[in-house]
Amino acid sequence: MSKESETSPLPAIAAALKREREQAGLSISELARKAGVAKSTLSQLEAGVGNPSLESLWALAMGLNLPFSRLLDPPVVPVQVIRASQGMATRATDAAYEAVLLSACPPRVRRDIYRIDFEPGISKISLPHAAGTVEHVMLLSGRASVGPDGKTIELLPGDYASYPADTAHSYEALEPNTRAILMMDYT
Repeated sequence: MSKESETSPLPAIAAALKREREQAGLSISELARKAGVAKSTLSQLEAGVGNPSLESLWALAMGLNLPFSRLLDPPVVPVQVIRASQGMATRATDAAYEAVLLSACPPRVRRDIYRIDFEPGISKISLPHAAGTVEHVMLLSGRASVGPDGKTIELLPGDYASYPADTAHSYEALEPNTRAILMMDYT
């Protein structure tokens, strides 16, 4: 687990916890009791301090009756790139295990997942999909350039990018045996 993946999730967690707790109409004491987490721990997390474990965050998400990813939702940006060594990492306390949320599926969205294999040569040009469609690409092997026309991003293995797919976009392998996971969100 590299130092580069140390981008702190605390500001996003603090904002999300407070927002979701207040929307649920719960006090800090009530949520702490429901989640089985110390009130002081929850107070610190909402203040943006502390070192939350994966287990504590999971318990809080369950106490709020939310998907875990809702507590790590990054701000929405039209094009997002997360390099293999970056991202908000949440670590387990009892194992050498960390989770980096790349994308949370918004409510009432359909998500399709594909594996794509492509080779250098002619770029795959994709016409715009339905309004609101977003694509997520995680490069598994090779090297590729993907994204909206005029704003393509070069990806290396482990890198992730998301972008609006309701405009023309393309996929170009820059090395042989390029493979990626493609996820498409439709509203």
